[in-house]
Amino acid sequence: MTYCVGIALRDGLIMISDTRTNAGIDNISVYRKMHVLADADDRLIFCMSAGNLSVTQHVLGQLEEGLPPFAGDEHPRKLAHMPTMFRAAQLISEAVRLAGLELKPGLQRAGVASGISLIVGGRIAAADGSAGALKLYLIYDAGNFIECCADTPFLQIGATQYGKPILDRAMDYDSPLDEAVKVGLLSFDSTIRSDLSVGLPFDIVVIPADAGRPVVRRRIERDDAYFSDLSNRWSLMLKESRATIPDPPFMSAGGAYSALAR
Repeated sequence: MTYCVGIALRDGLIMISDTRTNAGIDNISVYRKMHVLADADDRLIFCMSAGNLSVTQHVLGQLEEGLPPFAGDEHPRKLAHMPTMFRAAQLISEAVRLAGLELKPGLQRAGVASGISLIVGGRIAAADGSAGALKLYLIYDAGNFIECCADTPFLQIGATQYGKPILDRAMDYDSPLDEAVKVGLLSFDSTIRSDLSVGLPFDIVVIPADAGRPVVRRRIERDDAYFSDLSNRWSLMLKESRATIPDPPFMSAGGAYSALAR
């Protein structure tokens, strides 16, 4: 299992992934889930993956070598040739479908879970030379995909249930990038406390909407001072906040609880 979050805001794009893979409680290892699909002057595309590792690697290999050309064309279809992020998402989705057709029958006969899901984000320069809008997509195992929208400005894959509540409460399309990164890391902190299949290190990419600002690429290691402080402060603040909320009145002496106790 793994956990990945993509956040699409007015000010930019944030992608965070863990690195834990496991084939049982006694076979846990580290594998990067953040993949660079394109890094050139006219395009920057990242992909985060969850699910069967061999199928994921098959998809990534297809994208690197290029998908089969259309009839009448001899050149493989690559992300470097896609004119928009939407077309890039279509190509990646096709690679997922092709990998499924080739690998899933054998995996299913062997009783091996074969599903994968991807979060793809980035930008491709427009025809007029402008930087192009940032886009974020969730690609499902069947090869279909959806685009992240302002109403719910985040996408998740993997072990999503523990980190989702804080994203639902605290993430907003107009959130500043630094605040959103903080909330995203709190989502990961909540997840690793409740799910042993998710763990450090984390990989982070932050792409500002302003193409003139630098892209942030960072790995959060186990000894990262900021993440340790964030986790400790969050635990303390939760305890302090809990203490300020009045106790349930029905639990007070002489209330319903006392009546039930009798």
